[in-house]
Amino acid sequence: MEIKLSKKLLLTKSFKMYEEALELIPGAILGIRRPYNFVEGEYPIFFDNAKGGKVIDVDGNEYIDMLCAYGPIIIGHREKEIDNEVTKQMKEKGFCMSLTQPIQNRLAKKLKELIPCCEKMVFMKMGSDATSAAIRVARAYTKRPVIFHCGYHGWHDWSSEVHGEVAAIILTPINTPGGREVEMPENGYLEGVRELATENGVLLIYDEIRTGFRVDMGGAQKMFNVIPDLAAFGKAMANGYPISALVGKKEYMDVLIEKVFLSSTFFPNSLSQIAALKTIEILERENVLNDIRIKGTNFAKGIKESIEESGIPAKFTGEPWMPYITFNPDPNFLYRKLREEFYTQLIRRKVFLQPFHHGYICYRHSEEDLEYAANMIDESLKEAKKLL
Repeated sequence: MEIKLSKKLLLTKSFKMYEEALELIPGAILGIRRPYNFVEGEYPIFFDNAKGGKVIDVDGNEYIDMLCAYGPIIIGHREKEIDNEVTKQMKEKGFCMSLTQPIQNRLAKKLKELIPCCEKMVFMKMGSDATSAAIRVARAYTKRPVIFHCGYHGWHDWSSEVHGEVAAIILTPINTPGGREVEMPENGYLEGVRELATENGVLLIYDEIRTGFRVDMGGAQKMFNVIPDLAAFGKAMANGYPISALVGKKEYMDVLIEKVFLSSTFFPNSLSQIAALKTIEILERENVLNDIRIKGTNFAKGIKESIEESGIPAKFTGEPWMPYITFNPDPNFLYRKLREEFYTQLIRRKVFLQPFHHGYICYRHSEEDLEYAANMIDESLKEAKKLL
C-alpha cells in the first residue's frame, strides 16, 4: 500500500480553549483526559460532537472514535432509540424526585436475570461509587479492614496500603493495566482466587466496569463461569449515560439495609436507568456483542499482520473487545520514541486511539470504519519504522 503523508492537524481552537481552561480548572481538564496522556501538540483537547462511531473536535477534524469515551459507548454516539426514551421520560414523567420511580425495579429484575452473582443490587453513578460500595459491604460483612487489590478500581481513598485481617479481594477478571497490554486470565487463575477466597472467608469482588455488557451480557464472570460474591458494573451499561451498579449475593448485599449507609441525591435519578434498560434491550435484540466480537476478531487479525510485517517490537492485545497497540520496552527507551511517533502518525490520519489506554470497538463502527483504521495503523507503523 502506498503511504499517504499526513500533516499535523489544525488544532487552533482546541489549544486556545485549553489555555482558557488552565485559568479556570486545575490542570484544565480532569485526570486521564489531560494532554500529557496523549501526544502533546498533536491530539485535540476538546471535542465538539459525535455520532455513531465518529467524533468531531472543535476545529472540525473528524475521527474514527476507537476510544469510545473510555468505554461507555457500546452501541454508538447519539443513539436515537436510547435518547428518545430518555427524552420521553424527561418530558412525560420527570426524573429527579424525593422518592424512587418504578424503573428501578424493572432494571433490577433485568440485571438479576443476566448476571450470575446478582441476587440483589444497588444503582449509583460512577464506577468508583460501585467499587467503593463493594469495599464497604465487604468490610461490614466480614468485620475485617484489609482489601487485596490488583489493578485500578477508582480514585477513592480505600485503594491504599493497610494492615490487618483481609475482608475482600477485588480484581478485574480481564486485566486492563494502564500503559501495558491487556491480559486474559491464565488457566485456573480465577478458579484459584475463588477457592482461596472461599477457604479464608474472604469476599471475592469482580470489577466488571469495563467487561460488563461488553465481553458478555452477564459479564466476564459468566464467560469464564467463575462467580464472585460481589461485582461492580458500569460504563457500557447505559451507552454513555452515567450509571453504575453494585450487584451480589443476597447474604452480603443485605448489610446495606442497616449496617452500611449508602445514599446520594442523584443515585435514584431515572434517566440513566431508562437509558440502561433500553441499551440492554438493543444489545440483546440486535445481538450486538456477537457483532462486536466478529468485527474485533477480524480487526485484530489485520493489525497483527501489520505489526509482524513492520518488524517493529510491538504487540496487539485486547481482542476482540478492547484493541491496544503497545511497544515492547528496551534498555535504550526506543519504545517511547516509537510509541510517540506511531500515535502521532495515527492521529494525523484521523484515528482516535490513546497511547496509554486500550481502545474499544462499538456496534456503530462499520466495516469501512475499521478497514480505514486498520489501513491507517499499517501506514503509521511504517512511518514509525523509520526510527529503527
